[in-house]
Amino acid sequence: MKNIIIIGSRGYKFEYGGWETFVTNLIDNYKEADTRFYVPELSFDKTKKDRVENDVRIHPIYVKPQGNATMLTFAIKAVLFYKKMIKNEKMKNVVMYILGCRVGPLFLFIHKSLERLGVKIMINPDGLEWKREKWNYLIKQYFKISERTMIKSSLVVVNDSLAIKEYVDNKYKKYHVDTTYISYGAYLKDVKDTKKTKEFFKEKDIKENNYYLFVGRFVPENNIEYIIKEFMKTNIDKDLVIVSNVTENSFYNSLIEKTNFLDDKRIKFVGGVYDDSILRYIRKYATAYIHGHSAGGTNPSLLEALSITDVNILYDVSYNREVGLDNVLYFNKNDDSLKDVIYKVENFDKEEKEKYGILAKKRINEAYTWDIVAFKYKELFERVLDK
Repeated sequence: MKNIIIIGSRGYKFEYGGWETFVTNLIDNYKEADTRFYVPELSFDKTKKDRVENDVRIHPIYVKPQGNATMLTFAIKAVLFYKKMIKNEKMKNVVMYILGCRVGPLFLFIHKSLERLGVKIMINPDGLEWKREKWNYLIKQYFKISERTMIKSSLVVVNDSLAIKEYVDNKYKKYHVDTTYISYGAYLKDVKDTKKTKEFFKEKDIKENNYYLFVGRFVPENNIEYIIKEFMKTNIDKDLVIVSNVTENSFYNSLIEKTNFLDDKRIKFVGGVYDDSILRYIRKYATAYIHGHSAGGTNPSLLEALSITDVNILYDVSYNREVGLDNVLYFNKNDDSLKDVIYKVENFDKEEKEKYGILAKKRINEAYTWDIVAFKYKELFERVLDK
């Protein structure tokens, strides 16, 4: 029996973001009787009990809400929890797969004891966390140290982007780390109109095929400010629908000050949408999806867009080029104008839009289905346990 512990998401079947989507879909598509998965669950409730769901062992880890530090504390407590469990239950054939580089310096003290217990340690550094604009200087330095420490202490480093793999290979060459590439995945499936979708569109005052779409976290490196400014320069009679976990914080207030978007009724923040059927419907009926993410590796939101939305407009960085190839349009805030790309899309006829849609779905089907991802992880776990 292979015992796979995955740490770093908020939990299994937990509707939130990229890591949560990854953990749930990897496990649901894995389907191997000789593999048992363990997933810690972020909990603010001390009374929550361990449970088994779809044969996944779920362990709630209690953490007090601590803002940005919540996930760091959660990851550390999860590593220590499973270290104790592995020792007490004398578990064998264990892979501990850690998503992200939050635990960091703790690994200087703990990875050797995990190795003595026979645990095979894998990490996925995700994107370059220390480059994200939302962090202050001290936090960025912590993530730099954390990244180096965890990569040095791991048996295998999994990269969801070839560009990130190249970075790790070059930056940490002296550690002779075993690196590999496995992307995120996406589904190609039908989108259906339901009562819920009708109610959502009515409530948010949006109409099918009459809006451009942004889906992503409410952080500066997703270029929301630039996207809003460029859209506001257009005179098109369509909306910009922003699906994001918006909070009225300093970033939100600075957006109001720098863009005056409140004066443009076309700019519509609709909040986070965690109902998959509604989100897929929103994607399907967008004139185009605008992907502003400039940090990180292969982004789940981008894969979902390619699997559903016909026309996709991507911020021009290596991570996005790697996924989109020539099947999408690109913009760069330093050179090209997003406004011009939007006008180009407005002049597309039906055949041109459908052509981009066919190419995008072909790209997903050839390289990014969850079946492909799950198969690659099966091979990897077997290889790691043989090391």
